[in-house]
Amino acid sequence: MSTEDLEKYEAEMELALYREYRDVVGIFSYVVETDRRFYLCNTVDVKVRAESGDAYFEVTMADAWVWDIYRTARFAKKVKVLTFKDVNVEELSQTDLKVPGE
Repeated sequence: MSTEDLEKYEAEMELALYREYRDVVGIFSYVVETDRRFYLCNTVDVKVRAESGDAYFEVTMADAWVWDIYRTARFAKKVKVLTFKDVNVEELSQTDLKVPGE
């Protein structure tokens, strides 16, 4: 496989992941960004922990979707992340659109 083929494959995978994100974002309440991953989830809890003078974050999420092109299963029931880096949590605004028949 050439470098060009690999780059084309990765671009196609990234586009497919973006399309999946666009399709599922409406079913989640929070966006969580860590130094390694980007998540959508419905429940998130961030705790600051300190041991031996070093502080780190313990992030627990439920009903999560993980932005990762190399994962075959992006939905996870529970996720726990430990990190020394920043964690960004944003609450998504609810859309005014209603599904017909609701």
